[in-house]
Amino acid sequence: MHVGLNLLHLVPAETGGLELYARRLAPALLSAGAGIELTLFVSREGAPSLAAEPWAQATRVVEVPVNARSRPRRVLAEQTLLPAATRRARVDLLHNMFTTAPALPGVPQVTTIHDLIYRRVPETHEGILTTGMAVLTRLAALRSQRVLTVSESAAGDIEHHLGIDRDRIDVAYNGPGMDEPAEPLAPYELRRRFELGDARLLLSVSAKRPHKNLERLIEAVAALPAEEDWVLVIPGYPTAYEQRLREHAEARGAGERVRFLGWVDDLALDGLYRAADCFVFPSLAEGFGLPVLEAMRRGAPVASSDATSLPEVGGDAAVYFDPTDTAAITGAILRILRDPGLAADLRERGRRQAERFSWEASAAATLRSYERALAMARR
Repeated sequence: MHVGLNLLHLVPAETGGLELYARRLAPALLSAGAGIELTLFVSREGAPSLAAEPWAQATRVVEVPVNARSRPRRVLAEQTLLPAATRRARVDLLHNMFTTAPALPGVPQVTTIHDLIYRRVPETHEGILTTGMAVLTRLAALRSQRVLTVSESAAGDIEHHLGIDRDRIDVAYNGPGMDEPAEPLAPYELRRRFELGDARLLLSVSAKRPHKNLERLIEAVAALPAEEDWVLVIPGYPTAYEQRLREHAEARGAGERVRFLGWVDDLALDGLYRAADCFVFPSLAEGFGLPVLEAMRRGAPVASSDATSLPEVGGDAAVYFDPTDTAAITGAILRILRDPGLAADLRERGRRQAERFSWEASAAATLRSYERALAMARR
């Protein structure tokens, strides 16, 4: 099977979890699929870093002449240049990995639609972007033999909002994002580096976007009883929304206790997960919820929103709360901080739950979707 991977939207270090999905799934497909051949269709920005991946030596990398940082240009290239490139490469099937797809691909195609957050929380995107995503996502779903997604919750959204029959949708859960270091960062070094002192560490690894619900989280931790000594750490690349969050923390009297670290390297992020007294994830909507998986793998007790896909990821290894109820978020955090037995139980349950997710399993499910797509195209 010769599969083309549509990676035109990948911009290194700027594509978030979607980039991780592509970089982890591709080598897993090579390992899982006997006789599978991969051709990667990439932009000018994505070509050098993808070609440098060790596993890329077993693939063919085709650079499509487009500036991927320009949304209109990459959408246009996906509709025009990509189908021509797939024909020249003679692929059997095209896998669009980033939610959108060509309307006339010339070959059978599978499209991964990671989520429909733009429908659940429209303020996540500006108006025109929401409209554009709605049009392009529905077009991709209609023009693909199979739609792949990363949770049953997301599959339900695709069926309901896009009108796609459930029997055309395949679920392939994500695997973990970060490798575990051979020598994890020592807790004292981590606390010294980020000036955390001896306070209880509350961690929320999250993009600073409206649907992540960080304003309510700040309100929830600001309402913790005065005797609780805590610091809330929020790593993640800066966005325009961050200033609003900083101002919100100041207004709630928590400015000194809420730390926005910006981007941190994987070693430091691994250390933060391991050192966390409570990992809190208050998101209003997720396609999957990778930070919850990363926290469980590293033994952090998890307090999580009960929205969308998050109970699928967390299983019985989290304390859940209604993300629209600030008092419920506060209560979930306090349960973990004040009950060492519960925290220890969540750490153990979390490690077991995390073992259910792997890129090997994701690749196997993806290959099954490819086979179904080709079978449908032959009918």
